[in-house]
Amino acid sequence: MKVDETQALGRRKFGVMAALAVLSSVPITVTGCGGSDRYSDGPTSPPQPGADRVGAISANHGHSARVTGAQLTAGNTLMVEIQGGADHRHTVELSAADLEQIRSGRQVAKQSSTGQSSSEPSHRHTVTFN
Repeated sequence: MKVDETQALGRRKFGVMAALAVLSSVPITVTGCGGSDRYSDGPTSPPQPGADRVGAISANHGHSARVTGAQLTAGNTLMVEIQGGADHRHTVELSAADLEQIRSGRQVAKQSSTGQSSSEPSHRHTVTFN
C-alpha cells in the first residue's frame, strides 16, 4: 500500500505527538545526537500566546525539555535543563532572540551541553522547538 505524501506524518510531528501522548506534562521532545536531523514541517497551528512550548530531542533516552509561557514572555537569556528521567543532565542555552523566534512560532534548533553517564558515552543532543 503506497502512502500519499500528504497523509504521512513528518518525523518531528510524530515524535512530538507521541511524546505528548506518553508524557502529557512534558512539553519538549529531544532528538538524536550527532545527526543531521532536519525538519521541514512546521507547527500545524499557530502557538497560543503565553503557552508553554515543547521541543524535540534527538537520540532521546529519557530527557525532556520545556520553556514556560512566563519564560517566553520575559524574553531573557535562558538556560533550559533537559535531564527529565535520564540519569545525567544537559542544558540548552536560549538567547532573547531565540525566545522571540519560539514565541512567534518559528523553528529554533540548539545543541545541548555535553553529558555523560555510566550507560552513555559523552554526547550532545539537538533540541528543536516548534
